[in-house]
Amino acid sequence: MDNRRNDQRIKWLILLIPTLTIGLWEYVRHAFLLPYLSMDLGNLLAPFIVLAVTLTLVRGLFSRLEQSQQALQNEKSTNAALEEREQLARELHDGISQSLFLLAVKLDQLDEIQTNEPVKQLGAGLRETVRVMHEDVRQAIASLRLPPSPAAAAWVVPLKELLSETAAITEAQAEFIWNIPDATLTDKEKVELHACLREALFNVRKHAKASRVFVIGEPDDTGGFRCAVEDDGEGFIGDPLFAPGRFGLRMVRDRAHGMGWTFNAERRGDHTVVELLKLGGKST
Repeated sequence: MDNRRNDQRIKWLILLIPTLTIGLWEYVRHAFLLPYLSMDLGNLLAPFIVLAVTLTLVRGLFSRLEQSQQALQNEKSTNAALEEREQLARELHDGISQSLFLLAVKLDQLDEIQTNEPVKQLGAGLRETVRVMHEDVRQAIASLRLPPSPAAAAWVVPLKELLSETAAITEAQAEFIWNIPDATLTDKEKVELHACLREALFNVRKHAKASRVFVIGEPDDTGGFRCAVEDDGEGFIGDPLFAPGRFGLRMVRDRAHGMGWTFNAERRGDHTVVELLKLGGKST
């Protein structure tokens, strides 16, 4: 409300200042300067005086009005983002989270009535998968309910927080290295990068047993970028895209290919690397 009142005052000043300037000039000219200035010269000077006032006072008011409007637009965008995040968090909680809980209950019931050992082992594996998925959903809900940072690269903040959580859970050292200018990424690229890097971090948390974890985002000379999650954990056994329970990496690969990016998941020396590469000039 205060911003709107301030904007109204600025608009009125923009309207009134030129008029008041002309009125004041005419008064001063007729009251004090008439013996020294001819009528024609006074008329000639009037538009230049109004122009000078406009370039000084009114121009500054326009700048303040633009800043106020931009701040108001940013506030609206932030509120809209908060509402969307809260709605998505509710949908996750009321939909997927409760469905997973119900599935876990049914698996417990199956375990109680089933005596066949292979079936019991399969049920135990399914129960563990459901538990991990439920934890992932719970973490997603918690992240969505955190207020976004007002920084330009606010979408990166949850990745930093997830990296810190991963480091705390796995007792690993974490390093976040991000040098990609935010303005060089489209909104779609931000969404896809966030989803891919998030899934890669969850993969480190669940499987790597790492002592060091890195999230890296760096531009290249062609206008593209390299984003990666690296760790010094156990690494992959065989092809990670076909390992049991590694659905997340397949999702990352499919998202990357859908954006026209190159996807790599491999062992390099003593580090496991999940990497996304965009070549400069490729449209998304």
